[in-house]
Amino acid sequence: MSSERKPNGSNPSLGRRDFVKAAAMTAAGVTIVPRHVLGRGQVPPSDKLNIAGVGVGGMGRSNLVNLASQNIVALCDVDWDYAGTALQRLSGDAANMEGRVAQATSDRNRQRMQEQVANMRLLAEQYPKATQYRDFREMLDKQKDIDAVVVATPDHAHAMIAMAAMNLGKHVYVQKPLTWSVAEARQLAKKAADSPKIATQMGNQGHSMDDARKAIEYVQAGAIGEVREVHVWTNRPLAYWPQGIPRPEPLKTPAADLKWNMTGVMERLAGAMAGSYPVPETLSWDLFLGPAPFVEYHPIYHPFNWRGWVDWGVGAIGDMGAHLIDHPFWALDLGFPTSVETTSTPFNKASYPMATTTYYEFPARQNLPPATLTWYDGGLLPPKPEELGDEQLNKGGGVLFVGSKGKLMHDTYGLNPRLLPKSLQDSYGDPPQKLPRIPTSHEMNWVNAAKGDGETSSPFSYAARLTEVMLLGIVSLRAGGKIQYDSAKMEITNMPGANDYLTREYRQGWTL
Repeated sequence: MSSERKPNGSNPSLGRRDFVKAAAMTAAGVTIVPRHVLGRGQVPPSDKLNIAGVGVGGMGRSNLVNLASQNIVALCDVDWDYAGTALQRLSGDAANMEGRVAQATSDRNRQRMQEQVANMRLLAEQYPKATQYRDFREMLDKQKDIDAVVVATPDHAHAMIAMAAMNLGKHVYVQKPLTWSVAEARQLAKKAADSPKIATQMGNQGHSMDDARKAIEYVQAGAIGEVREVHVWTNRPLAYWPQGIPRPEPLKTPAADLKWNMTGVMERLAGAMAGSYPVPETLSWDLFLGPAPFVEYHPIYHPFNWRGWVDWGVGAIGDMGAHLIDHPFWALDLGFPTSVETTSTPFNKASYPMATTTYYEFPARQNLPPATLTWYDGGLLPPKPEELGDEQLNKGGGVLFVGSKGKLMHDTYGLNPRLLPKSLQDSYGDPPQKLPRIPTSHEMNWVNAAKGDGETSSPFSYAARLTEVMLLGIVSLRAGGKIQYDSAKMEITNMPGANDYLTREYRQGWTL
């Protein structure tokens, strides 16, 4: 489809365009030259990345808010009614947050809120000037000034868009989960390894938080001894999106009951006769489906509810595993599991079940012993550790490391790490600081790396492996049993048919 609007005064100067072209030829697509390359006192051609967003109505909007100090030059979404409404709320949301700044519980929170207010106003000024698209392929083909791309679409389109951008030398930030399938995660990891000058980042922002890094330091310093058992839980999907439901019934409104007027009458009549809901004029349903199998439009699928459907999302473990499994995967250097088994409430193969429990077995790693990790969602919880006393587990989500000398528990994103029992926390204090702290947002950490300043916190080399572990839980669920996994071959050895769930056949016309 053609672009919706041309940018207002956002075209780069000829000088910058020439610079970008020359840099792309000599640096494999890296278009920002770090200050240290130019020498003291020299001004780089640009201190800002030209960023495009794909999927900008939900989490993509939040990412762009954190990137508002850069040049937002292009925006792409399959539904500009939904996305446009979200962007138009920026000024009002900024005013509302500004009114709450005084209520902040700490100076740090107050500063973060003030930064968010400023960034929302910056983005509110920028987004009307950015060129709007529906089809990311057209955007990448036509708009040559893009340096970097943020991908925040439904899960099934992540890999396809990220690969297209990376093939053009663009830096890429992809929302979690990195991919919909294990095979896609492997392919993006290989592409990133082959393209070391492209900055990549997955949107598991907890990986950049101080508390998360402190939790890792506790475990790796031996504060709780040898760890052979980990429990991870979340309350998702809760009421965030529907799961465990059947495919919706087709629309069966008799033609006689339709309201006859000249606005949209043919669409409503056609929809009723075909037994389906008419696609809203603002939504490109074919572009939404992308590589996934064709399914008739229904309002239960979009927006956001796609996460609970197998065709497009990967359920609660895909949504929150990147924020929770991340930390034991990191702290214990878990690598890939040898076996995975998922049990659940009833599963109809189309919509993920209301609740699941997934059991991972990891082999010994160098000087680390074998370990088990158990995942719980849908409100299921692990056994409460007796060291908590009257305190209850955080039902929203958390991680519990069980060590030979004690336990460590933290909340979602790695927040609030604490040793158990409390006497261990009191006697041990803080762990030695070994990991660097990330002084910026997760998004700006990516921008800085793209400019040659440091490394990304969660690059595809790490994020793809974490994503693969998460998705193996989905593979076991769909396979209906315990799978034995040979990670070197990317092969399920005991249930050959389950290997089909490691990948997917793309719909005709779509490729990775």
